[in-house]
Amino acid sequence: MPKICILTDSTACFTKPVFAGQELVTLLPHSIQTNGRLLSDGKDISIYNTSIHHNPPRDLPPSVEAFKATYNSLGMKYKEIVVILLSSHLSQAIANAQAAIQSSNTPANIFIIDSLNTAIGLGLLVQAASELAHRGCSGLEINHLVRGMVNHIYSVFCLPDLLHLYRAGLIDPAQAVVGEMLGVIPFFTLENGKLVHTQKIRSPRHLVDIMYEFVAEFDNLRYLALIQGIASFEQESRNLRDRISQNVRTTQLCEHSLSLSLATILGPHCIGLVAMENVPKEI
Repeated sequence: MPKICILTDSTACFTKPVFAGQELVTLLPHSIQTNGRLLSDGKDISIYNTSIHHNPPRDLPPSVEAFKATYNSLGMKYKEIVVILLSSHLSQAIANAQAAIQSSNTPANIFIIDSLNTAIGLGLLVQAASELAHRGCSGLEINHLVRGMVNHIYSVFCLPDLLHLYRAGLIDPAQAVVGEMLGVIPFFTLENGKLVHTQKIRSPRHLVDIMYEFVAEFDNLRYLALIQGIASFEQESRNLRDRISQNVRTTQLCEHSLSLSLATILGPHCIGLVAMENVPKEI
């Protein structure tokens, strides 16, 4: 029986289509509730259109029962299960995963890690865990090493869809309504897994400036990614790419699309940057 596997959720975005230990990774999908239908995550973000503006898709994380069934299934093949999920401040997935342990019948040891990240940040942690599992590390070792990597991943987001943040329970309704009325475009930092509003975008040029300033803070980057949903900032994205390519030498800027489930949480017009430092060898 193989010793260990990795379980994650469908908000994870991977840096490459094939990676070491990929066969050990199981992805548990979120569900999307839209227009009376329930869809499995993976559908194209283009389902967003004017006809659903006032009744947008809603994200439903994997349920307790879904985690329980997955634990029982994986426990028949693996001795240990390392569960790495999106931030507990963005979703109930972590809470559901923990609750499922109590009623699961699996003999496998289960380690649950709150990534305090999502998208590329989550994907980077899952890829690191799968490589460690491929190399024969134990669940305890992977748990320790991945937790040590969490503090070396940084994310910032421009999130113009304030009503989506309200529906996801991330901001107060008054903040969303007033922000929408005033046309406020807020900028957030993901701090300890929680979205923290740091400033307001004054102009398209200002967006490029503050995103570049975020990148310029690092001098030892391992990975840098631009993520976005519906392309609402095309010119700004081009300007940011040009400025980074001309001035940042440690790593190239990679680009990824927002998953549908994450778009329902952060809003379909989200644009963000994820940076990962080179991790010290002792971690």
